Amino acid sequence: MGDVLAYEAELLGLVREYLDFAEFEETVKVFTKECKIKGKPLPKSAGVCSRDSKALPVQKDLLTAFENGEQEVFFRLWEEHISSSVRDNEPVAQKLEFYLHVHFATYLLKHSMGKPDKAELEERISHFKAYLETKGAALSQTTEFLPFYALPFVPNPMVHPSFKELFQDSWTLDLRTRLEKFLSLTLKARQTPRLLTLFKENGQCNKEMLQHLHQQLVESEHRTMTYLKRFNKMQADYHNLIGVTAELVDSLEATVNGKMITPEYLQSVCVRLFSNQMRQSVAHSIDFTRPGTASTMLRASLAPAKMQDVPLLPSLDYEKLKKDLITGNDRLKAFLLQALRWRLTTSYPGEQRDTVLQAYISNDLLDCHSNCQRSVLKLLHSKSEVVRQYMARLINAFASLAEGRVYLSQNPTLLRMLEERLKAEDKDSLTWENVLGALQKFSLRRALQSAMIKDGLIFWLVDVLTDTDCLSDYTLEYSVALLMNLCLRSAGKKMCARIANHVLKVLSDLLGHENHEIQPYVNGALYSILAIPSVREEARAMGMEEILRCFIKEGNAEMIRQIEFIIKQLNSEEPLNDSIVSDDEEEEEDEE
Repeated sequence: MGDVLAYEAELLGLVREYLDFAEFEETVKVFTKECKIKGKPLPKSAGVCSRDSKALPVQKDLLTAFENGEQEVFFRLWEEHISSSVRDNEPVAQKLEFYLHVHFATYLLKHSMGKPDKAELEERISHFKAYLETKGAALSQTTEFLPFYALPFVPNPMVHPSFKELFQDSWTLDLRTRLEKFLSLTLKARQTPRLLTLFKENGQCNKEMLQHLHQQLVESEHRTMTYLKRFNKMQADYHNLIGVTAELVDSLEATVNGKMITPEYLQSVCVRLFSNQMRQSVAHSIDFTRPGTASTMLRASLAPAKMQDVPLLPSLDYEKLKKDLITGNDRLKAFLLQALRWRLTTSYPGEQRDTVLQAYISNDLLDCHSNCQRSVLKLLHSKSEVVRQYMARLINAFASLAEGRVYLSQNPTLLRMLEERLKAEDKDSLTWENVLGALQKFSLRRALQSAMIKDGLIFWLVDVLTDTDCLSDYTLEYSVALLMNLCLRSAGKKMCARIANHVLKVLSDLLGHENHEIQPYVNGALYSILAIPSVREEARAMGMEEILRCFIKEGNAEMIRQIEFIIKQLNSEEPLNDSIVSDDEEEEEDEE
């Protein structure tokens, strides 16, 4: 209450000023009377009268200078009282200012008795030329003003057909009327009440700032998750490598002591070393020798530290959450979807994250098991772009985890909903990116993979990849990775065979793309589809081997090795073996 009393007079003055501005005359009388009765301090009115009294002298001085041809006085007042934002950005002001310069340039010719003063006339013409070459140059492309750019170079404009109208009284009177009307509106508008100014400035600033911060937040989250995934992968590889190093130290110790190394032991080392690069079944098939005892001290010192004191997050009221997600306003829905995603993605990997995910699944957070007309999944079709985006981001986060993919795959309509959104959203939107990311992760599951192939997603992907200039790095990488996953299946290969020339052209163009992250996926897709004899024939006809050999000269060792495999496949004469189908049901990748 103390704050109100301290600023009461100023606040009442703001209200009175606005009422004056909006011409609530009766309201002002009642307001003033009631303030007086209650003993409220009301500052002296800065309303309509004072505003008009300030605006009228300026308007009068400008009109007087216009009528008397006082060019210097007029433009000094013009620049002083008409804001630069209006003069430079408002088309009406720009056009009026142009004609005012024409008026002052020809004033002596219209109002001199006899021959005008040559020096003064030349000065006015020079001033007009300077205006045309600087500020007036912006209107040089407008047909209406084009003839006036010749005015300074016409010896006697009074008799020239293009300028006769300038010397008629009606032209000057019309210009004066336009000037008077412009000044009345502009000078009155400049006296905007402080209450309105505060509202507009704060509202606009806050809106722009929120939009800017939101965009920064989205970009930062995107980068953070990318770097976090890379870090987790590097950390896991590092620990694995150190563990294998310990095994090799054991091998050396065993050899020094004259002990034999058994194949089984070294086989297990190989499985650990190459677990991320090849199937365990392949690693087990390789024959190795085994070292003796383990280097316990070394392994113990490098064992990953256990997370200490990681608290379990408090439980949520999922019934209320789901109700608010379905019936709440768009702002509430967006905030809830964001909070749910953050709860999952910022949790510690391990027990805490598993607990969060299991709570989501057991409470059927996304209504994957529900047949209700209104379900949380339907938010993918929300009219609000922000809600659709945050829903897609949450689904993408679920799809990043193996258990999440299992949960999502249990809804028979989700895949079709995602495919529809993929084709409906703008390609530069974050909604589109996250839907694509989710589909790429879904393609690790065999049943969903089959459905995507059947729905013709391969044809759509090939069309999208025809023009990579409009795709972000994220979109490009996930599109090519999804295409490769679908091409691993016999059904996918056969789909590609139906548009062999188009697919081969797109993939050959991608081989030379500046984004090197996509090369393994492009190579994998090429190798897969070349298992089809008809695709091989098409590739040979378009000189694919020559194209591939160009990249052998430029590529690194791994790239060269992959291309050599592709060339070998290209020159193969083996028929397609339908019994050999990719059977990688699921790639267990639990990192976000």
